[in-house]
Amino acid sequence: MANRKLTKCILIGSLTAGSFIAGTYFEKNKLWSAHLNLKELQNFPALPIFGTVSAATAFSPVPADSNVSRVSQIMKYGFPGLDNVRSFDDFVLSYDRRNRVAHWVFEHLTAEKVKRNDTVDRSKCEFKPDESVHKFFRSENYDYKGSGYDRGHLAAAGNHKCHQKHVEQTFYLSNMAPQVGVGFNRDSWNRLEKHVRKLTRDYTNVYCCTGPLYLPK
Repeated sequence: MANRKLTKCILIGSLTAGSFIAGTYFEKNKLWSAHLNLKELQNFPALPIFGTVSAATAFSPVPADSNVSRVSQIMKYGFPGLDNVRSFDDFVLSYDRRNRVAHWVFEHLTAEKVKRNDTVDRSKCEFKPDESVHKFFRSENYDYKGSGYDRGHLAAAGNHKCHQKHVEQTFYLSNMAPQVGVGFNRDSWNRLEKHVRKLTRDYTNVYCCTGPLYLPK
């Protein structure tokens, strides 16, 4: 009986070790193949090191037809979090009621969507509180008055030029974060927004996730 148990343990151990060695060999060869193919990759901006993003996999294919919901297109690769998620016509956000700004804002950009539309007038847009948020947790314009900070867009107004309504929705205060004006919001941040839009020249689909960064004083 003891010999049979010992034989069984040895057999199980051998199978485990064999599986581990085979898996290690397979992964090493796959990684080496990826290295060999690096020269074949096109020189696109922001291209992942091996040409794919293994940590972000589409949970379902999104057809190109217009019957697919806009939220499904925007959130094709999943939600970063599910706290107080709110969907607008052309972007999705998760609202942080404690700090009264978004945890994150997600956008799906294409060359067609960021193209200039002469019928859209940004000057008609006004910063306004998001009344879908309870008044105890919503941000108001007076929160920024005299603070020294700009109401900085997370989903950029320039990313949503297809329709007037889309641009106007980016002016909800739930899509704002306090930003230093000169040197950041009006300069470096603006350049970053333009860079993201330029990516649509090289990529059919650009997914942009934006959120605030909190640093200790």
